[in-house]
Amino acid sequence: MKLHEMSVVPGSTKKRTRIGRGLGSGNGKTAGKGMKGQNSRSGGGTRPGFEGGQMPLYRLLPKRGFKNVFAKQYAEINVSVLNRFESGVTVDPVALVEAGILKNVRDGIRILGNGDLEKSLTVQAQGFTKSAQQKIEAAGGKVEVI
Repeated sequence: MKLHEMSVVPGSTKKRTRIGRGLGSGNGKTAGKGMKGQNSRSGGGTRPGFEGGQMPLYRLLPKRGFKNVFAKQYAEINVSVLNRFESGVTVDPVALVEAGILKNVRDGIRILGNGDLEKSLTVQAQGFTKSAQQKIEAAGGKVEVI
């Protein structure tokens, strides 16, 4: 059996009733919405999370902590990852994405000091830890904050 030869099992799918599309739709004058009530009216219905007047779950659960909407999320990379590059190369956010080390730069890149660096590189990033900066400079490289 091939994909183009497969067919749907009869009775497994059912067409959605299109509400409010006139008398010819087969739903009659009330359009399948019944006689009266909130859901029969135009714009009727309740908002998401409404539980019929009962205290909704999102109000019952305790609120915890604080989320800073202005906080910056940095993509973090260890110094040991920079050994992939050849010595003498300038490593910047674009180079890291092209090398496949990062998929998304987010709000910037921060270099962390885990591991060792054997090559002298010029590293451009938004932030460096002290240990990362020392390891890059000890290997004969430069640190540039963008």
